[in-house]
Amino acid sequence: MLKGIDPLLSGDLLKVLDDMGHGDQLALVDRNFPCYSAGRPVVRLGEVTILRAAEALLSVLPLDSFQPHPLERMEVEDDPNRTTPIQDELLAYAAQQEGRPLEYGVIPRLDFYQRVRDVYAIVHTLDSVPYGCFILHKGVVFD
Repeated sequence: MLKGIDPLLSGDLLKVLDDMGHGDQLALVDRNFPCYSAGRPVVRLGEVTILRAAEALLSVLPLDSFQPHPLERMEVEDDPNRTTPIQDELLAYAAQQEGRPLEYGVIPRLDFYQRVRDVYAIVHTLDSVPYGCFILHKGVVFD
């Protein structure tokens, strides 16, 4: 156990986050996402919600400030303007953590599956919320 580190962030997950470089992408996905077929490293978080996982990740992972959409979501039912409550909550939380307004990049569902093949790693939860799939772009720390 480390002081000041969210207990949801295991040593394996912290290593993944630390090894990522600026611009690398991390997928955060729900229980229905076929994470192992994407061929990327998978860190399983078990019975946590997508929002709880995002809170832990964003406590240490800066989002890319050099790109217009450092947070992307899976499109809901072929409608890029439609969102789910969890998508709205996650965006609001990320904007608060970042201290700046954010807008989602929207990825059609089938394209999302392909995009995840290029991420650095996948964080898999057992959350059953529909369309609970996101890509986070790692930024830099200015200290």
